Amino acid sequence: MWKIQDSVYGDKLVLAINSAAGLSIFFFGYDQGVMSGVNISPNYKQIMGLEDNEALLGGVVAVYYAGTLIGALLGGWIGDKIGRIRTVLVGCAFACFGAALQTGAQNVAWMICSRIITGIGTGHLNAIVPVWSAETSHYTSRGMFIAMEFTLNIFGVVIAYWIAYGLREEPGEMRWRFPIGFQLIPLIILALGINFFPESPRWLVKKDRVDEAIHILASLRGNGDRDHPAVHQELQDIRETLRIEEEQGGEPSYWNMLFKYDEFNIPRRVHLSIWLQIIQELTGIGVITVYAPESFANSGFSERTSQLLSGFNNISYMLCTLVAVVTLDKWGRRFTLFYGAVCQGICLILVAVLTKTEYLEWKPTEFGIASAVFIFGYTGFFGATWLTVPWLYPVEIYPLRVRARGGAWSVVGWSIGNAVVMEITPPLLASIKWATFILFGALNFVAIPIVWALYPETSGFTLEELDVIFSTKSLLVWSADKELRARGIDPNNPLGHKKNGDGSAESAERGDEKAQLPATGNGTSSTSSATPDEKKEVPTGGNE
Repeated sequence: MWKIQDSVYGDKLVLAINSAAGLSIFFFGYDQGVMSGVNISPNYKQIMGLEDNEALLGGVVAVYYAGTLIGALLGGWIGDKIGRIRTVLVGCAFACFGAALQTGAQNVAWMICSRIITGIGTGHLNAIVPVWSAETSHYTSRGMFIAMEFTLNIFGVVIAYWIAYGLREEPGEMRWRFPIGFQLIPLIILALGINFFPESPRWLVKKDRVDEAIHILASLRGNGDRDHPAVHQELQDIRETLRIEEEQGGEPSYWNMLFKYDEFNIPRRVHLSIWLQIIQELTGIGVITVYAPESFANSGFSERTSQLLSGFNNISYMLCTLVAVVTLDKWGRRFTLFYGAVCQGICLILVAVLTKTEYLEWKPTEFGIASAVFIFGYTGFFGATWLTVPWLYPVEIYPLRVRARGGAWSVVGWSIGNAVVMEITPPLLASIKWATFILFGALNFVAIPIVWALYPETSGFTLEELDVIFSTKSLLVWSADKELRARGIDPNNPLGHKKNGDGSAESAERGDEKAQLPATGNGTSSTSSATPDEKKEVPTGGNE
């Protein structure tokens, strides 16, 4: 069967892969946004029996996140077993089935079950698609491509909002059944097209399908040339890292990943990825999303104008994600989170001050407009910074043998963060009102020292180099750097590659200094450079 890598090479192939990945992330965004329009449809409430039951109305939305959690854990497990492409197909199957059931739902029990099934499919896709993208992208552009995917994510939110806006006058079932059914379109396109895309070469090497991996690496890194030095170098790094991982034992369970210490510090990586997602939610995006329409209404705008402003805010949000496309690899993950937290915190505090009751009663239009400006500002800065990094970072930091399950833990953190914020926001707004935004603004500033102390930079490193960086016993970034230097490893070039201006890497002569991965079971240290005999085993042609 023809595959896209047979005729498309280099950056064009990576762009094609990330476009397919973006279709999945577009569905994720659309599915997040669609229920906000569905929930205000009188016909939907009548058919589901939810006219006087706001708690159950919210519960129908919330069960989706339970589904994503289950789906992520399942998807991460099978993603390491059957591969990235097949797991995408499994996720599409669950999501299509759930979306079709939602479209035809006739009662609330039907809708709840359908939402859970859709969530399971979404969890599969969210766990595996960023992993697939990261494993095929070049280390110099990983951030850019995943940021592009999340531009499509917010584009999905935008499309969901404007479809709901366009159908707002529709009195019948079309108002809510059509938006739900619309999500089948990207899912079907993804399911039909994904088989024409390459499997992750790293997963193929793990499964001893080396010749297939070389063919894909040649298309990704060597413009089709299997003998290109970049192909040899990446293959060598993958094989050596995988060999060392296998010496440490089999694939750990989810439980062991979370709690059992090993030489690769997998529990540290799990906690970092979970907590980064939780912190992302605690920076206040959920609060702003809930409060924005009410804030615009309080500003003295009409209901229709408030709806339009909410829609324009989503468009502004989407456009600001393009900033991350340009800056994420240049400025790095840490600085992106730093400046994002500062700007978001300032915006939230100003929103709090400007929406204080006395000010709105004094000059509602002036202060309301000003608060709306800073709501736009907050979502813009969030789109440029904290939206993407918590999804990118986890898939960069895990060893190959557990990378898909690492992506699953990230979705678990996202689900927990969403649940916590959605649970605490209504009572906070009811009790301390405008001060809620000061609380979340302060949490942005709390996030800065946490990231500074605990989260190493991942930009500019290959996935195999990051295995070395996270092999230290030290939890603090500066202590980990000292530990690496004590082992004769340059934290800025852990595998000792000579990196050229075009981003390609070559082995550098380092004398006795060799990048040491964790000690193997027999107490010896392994190096990132293959021995002369091992280098001879690297296949260069189709006779493997």
